[in-house]
Amino acid sequence: MTGERDGDRGASGRRGAADARGDAAEDAGRVRRLDRTTVDRIAAGEVVTRPARVVGELVDNALDADASRVEIAVDGDGTDRIRVADDGRGMGRADATRAVERHATSKLAPDGDPVGIESLGFRGEALAAIAEAARLELVTSPGDGVGTRVVVDGESAGAAGTPASDSNVEVEPAGRARGTTVVVEDLFATRPARRESLAGADAEFARISSLVADYALANPSVAFSLDHDGSATLSTPGTDRTDALLAVYDRDTASRSTTVDASVDLGVARPDATGDAPVSVGVAGVLAYPSVTRSTRDHVRVSVNGRPVRNDRLAAALRDGYGRLLPDGREPVAAVDVSLPASRVDPNVHPAKREVGLRDADAVAEAVASVVEDALTGADLRRSADVATDLDSALDPVGEEDGSRVGAFADADPLGVFRDLYVLVEAGDELLVIDGHAAHERVNYERLARAFDGDPVPTAALDPPATVSLSTDEAAAARAHADDLAALGFETEAFGGGTRRLRTVPAPFGRTADADAFRDALAAVSGSDSGAARDARDDLLADLACHPSLKRGDFDDLADGDLRDLLDRLGECDRPYACPHGRPTVLAVDAATFAAGFGRDR
Repeated sequence: MTGERDGDRGASGRRGAADARGDAAEDAGRVRRLDRTTVDRIAAGEVVTRPARVVGELVDNALDADASRVEIAVDGDGTDRIRVADDGRGMGRADATRAVERHATSKLAPDGDPVGIESLGFRGEALAAIAEAARLELVTSPGDGVGTRVVVDGESAGAAGTPASDSNVEVEPAGRARGTTVVVEDLFATRPARRESLAGADAEFARISSLVADYALANPSVAFSLDHDGSATLSTPGTDRTDALLAVYDRDTASRSTTVDASVDLGVARPDATGDAPVSVGVAGVLAYPSVTRSTRDHVRVSVNGRPVRNDRLAAALRDGYGRLLPDGREPVAAVDVSLPASRVDPNVHPAKREVGLRDADAVAEAVASVVEDALTGADLRRSADVATDLDSALDPVGEEDGSRVGAFADADPLGVFRDLYVLVEAGDELLVIDGHAAHERVNYERLARAFDGDPVPTAALDPPATVSLSTDEAAAARAHADDLAALGFETEAFGGGTRRLRTVPAPFGRTADADAFRDALAAVSGSDSGAARDARDDLLADLACHPSLKRGDFDDLADGDLRDLLDRLGECDRPYACPHGRPTVLAVDAATFAAGFGRDR
């Protein structure tokens, strides 16, 4: 697992295993200690902060060893036990023993430059840092003889450049086929503060599940499997991007997607042996059609040379490629890998390696947007045209700037409906024009908000229950946040694999939310940290309130009594004059405006 990475992981692929391995003599003694100058250049930071970081480091090692299969098993929240096994190049006895030392690695020369490194890992800290926080067992074999078992318990790894104490490291022969297995147990047992800072078991596993899904989509030619407490939650075949999307999401998402694989000349040059060579970027991935969307950006997945990364510029470029094909307020489901020459990528800008620096970042982003746009062109991706809603300047929003009320609608009389959406109301000397959908959203929003203050939200039972197919990380999040979802009116239960059975849905004001609202609710409750919990909840309630609300086409069928009920409910709201998204619900034209328009005194 600590072997050097072979070739690029982008669109151009990597060299064959036979060529990469070379002679056995060249493989001997691959693991070396970095010199102090190189160590000082590497971005500092705690390597192991939570179980997902352990999984990420071990998966990096497996991919760097050219594994074609990576198996991950997690017990509980990951502190009890994590097991990662691969079929990549294993290590001999000397390399395996040295691999648990600080800053000992096969992926970077002792005096090497982290910028331009082609492997996913390069610091030589992963195994040593894990061993300092847990019990680590490593069983590895290059496949040409007896394997090696190394066990390190607690704080037995040596300081940087210093071998671990022989008394704390057990090394013995072991039987194993080619590859490496790492088992991590009792993580943070000696660091109670770190363990106390973790979320619950389901929430921590949701992080792991999302990370493994990122790797699986970024490296579709590698077969990944993920088990949680003995149950399989993810399995990809290691064939192509569409099959990886199917495994991570569901058949519906995979059937409504297209793959992309293109190369774009960036218009810049890099020096090589023959002079200046043009720089090109490869863009390969899978794009769900705009009819498959989510309410958050969590499903926009970007990787660089097979490394899942957080890069706002590239993620924005991917969304820009969809352009106006996306419905307002919705985000795409897409996974794109950007393949660049290693010399144009700096992975040493963040200790977690989840961020990278890119030379020619703007040109790369433009290439991504262009390739995505071209891939979506010509597909049957139609959406409804935007509806023009220009209003006469005499119509001004009613209420204070924050939407709070200055009066109720007790004395207002509904007159009728205009354009099957706008409720016309007489109120004293004013004609009120109420956006019926926005008004109903406000009513639903405040009823849902009260659910968090002890008032039950009205629900409707689904008979038969609906089934919702979720990605592996969504399924883990659904388990972790089952109580929060129930408080919002969604009662669910596991139904095998990544499927949840949906028994009830919110039904404020007698209107039943559809099953798609469940995805938005799940995204909101699982996508916030503690500091942003309130904002995330409010965003969730605003989106959730929209689903069951009356829409254009519903109002002509309403009786006068229904319109009266809507006015009464709106008048009971704390902020009746603004919808949950901040748009006005009520516009007013006073009698003086009409009189002036018709040339009358009054």
